[in-house]
Order: sequence, then structure tokens, then C-alpha cells
Amino acid sequence: MKKIFETAKNNPLLQGIAFSDFEQMMTCLSAKTTTYKKDDTILLTGNTINFVGIILSGSIKTLKEDPNGQTTLLTQQNAPELFGETYACAGIDHSPITIQATENNTEILLIDYKRINTSCTSACPYHRRLIKNMLKIIATKNIILNQKIEILTKRTTREKLVTYLNTQKGPTKKFTIPYNRKELAQHLCVDRSAMSNELCKMRNEGLIKFNKNTFEIIQQP
Repeated sequence: MKKIFETAKNNPLLQGIAFSDFEQMMTCLSAKTTTYKKDDTILLTGNTINFVGIILSGSIKTLKEDPNGQTTLLTQQNAPELFGETYACAGIDHSPITIQATENNTEILLIDYKRINTSCTSACPYHRRLIKNMLKIIATKNIILNQKIEILTKRTTREKLVTYLNTQKGPTKKFTIPYNRKELAQHLCVDRSAMSNELCKMRNEGLIKFNKNTFEIIQQP
């Protein structure tokens, strides 16, 4: 239990939750841990979303498939990130997304969302904190979604790349993104070859440097 807490406590959902309350919380929220192999399905499109998950180890990806069978990568997440909260909170009966493990031994802490949203008969002191934390998380995700919308409204591949890279850079010029080339193209909804060509043009123009998924902005494109 201590090992689970040491990872899970770094997730914003558990901000302000002490280990002394964690064991009781696990029981109260019907929480359980499950381990997945690479490419195992955690949630399948069409299933009911009645849980939120905290990644304890490994990583996951969220996929969306259109009617033509074309799959788009929406997000890729690592420990100790939270997933499933937006759809669980909305009470969606049938999931529009599929979530898969992307590494072997991906361990997930699964929590019954309804038990987070509803105070138990024991009036556990951490329930108010959990609800407050969840509201903050959803608000933050809404900001991220607005950033994604901003990217997708750009007309050209370069404009989408520039907008995305600007959202990822921190106080330093060098930063690492969570996607490889294929995943980045899916995230930006652009052709992979066209995107790679555009990246090379930007590098040749002295605007950026990159090595795999590590980038450095030399001059604002």
C-alpha cells in the first residue's frame, strides 16, 4: 500500500491526502490495482466509463476511431497521470474512445468515480478535498483542450507545428515532447511525411533543432 501511495500521491487528485487516510480511502472508493501488458485494452470504445485511473507505472494512449476506420491518437500519458475523469464526470454511457497500455507491466489504480462524487456515510474528511481536486483537474484539462482546438484551427502543417511546439516549451529553449513522429502527426491531424518535411525545412532555416522527440527553438518561426 505504501508503494502505491508513493506514486499516486504525486497525482493532483490526491493533493493534500495523507497516507494515514489513503488506506481507508482505497476501501471507501472501491479502488483496485490492475496490471496490463503492452497493447492491452483498458477501455474499449462503446463501453461504459464508470472509473477514473491513475497510472502507477508504464504508460497509456487514448485513441479515437472515425467511421472510416481511421485512428487518431488523442493523448499519451505516463505515471502518475490521471485519465477517464472527463467522460466519467459527464456520465457518458458509451465511451467514444479506446484506451490502451503502451508498455508491459503498466499498472493502473482504478477508482469508482461515483464514490468520489458522493460523500460516504462515514463522512470521510478527504472527500471534500477529492471533489475540490477533481474540479481543478477538469478545469485544467479544459484549458489543454482549448490549446488543442487552437492547433487544429491552423491552416498549414507549419502553423500547427509552431503552435504545438510553443505550447510545449518551458522556461528554457530545449524541451521534450511525449510523441514520436507518427504519434505527433496523429495528434496534429496532419500527414506524417508532410510534417517530417516541414520539420526539416524549419531546421534548415535555422529556426529549430531536434533529436528524436527533443526540440530546441532557436528563433521563433
